[in-house]
Amino acid sequence: MELEPLNNGEDYEFVDSIFGGSVPRQYIPAVDKGIKETLDEGPLAGYPVVQVKVELKDGSYHDVDSSEMAFKIAASQAFKKGFIQAQPALLEPIYDLEVTIPDNYMGDIMGDLNKKRGRIMGMEPSGRTQTIKAQVPLAEMSTYATDVRSMTQGRGLFRLEFSHYDEVPAAIAEKIIADSKKEEE
Repeated sequence: MELEPLNNGEDYEFVDSIFGGSVPRQYIPAVDKGIKETLDEGPLAGYPVVQVKVELKDGSYHDVDSSEMAFKIAASQAFKKGFIQAQPALLEPIYDLEVTIPDNYMGDIMGDLNKKRGRIMGMEPSGRTQTIKAQVPLAEMSTYATDVRSMTQGRGLFRLEFSHYDEVPAAIAEKIIADSKKEEE
């Protein structure tokens, strides 16, 4: 099988490119099912795999030993091996953030967003308040309501909205993968 990333917004695409009878037609759905089941618990760190195209190119069967289960297991193992060899990336959700605060808290909020791996996209003044627009990883936002409240003495407001998925920085991804492997053991 051949794996490649999908950039069209789809999570998974399966293409049957078998020529001739190297894999009997009745086993093709089992191959697809074996891959789909592997996608749910991704080989990298146990997280779902998204945006991947799998093209079945070739295979073989044996009159006595071939079964749907055998093809399902073989497809799963082949996908795992190919997926790891393809050097996949761990993705994280990125959110658009708007924080409205009084002017005098601007430095505290900006510094906090930088610590949270946030990217400042712009600022809009409005009277004696500022609205900071940024993009931040959701993983960094679990305590943000409390953080904003304490930094602005309860005078700050914020709004989060999903934007897209982006690659996790290498150092953080390595830690996530290592922690996942420890849990497996």
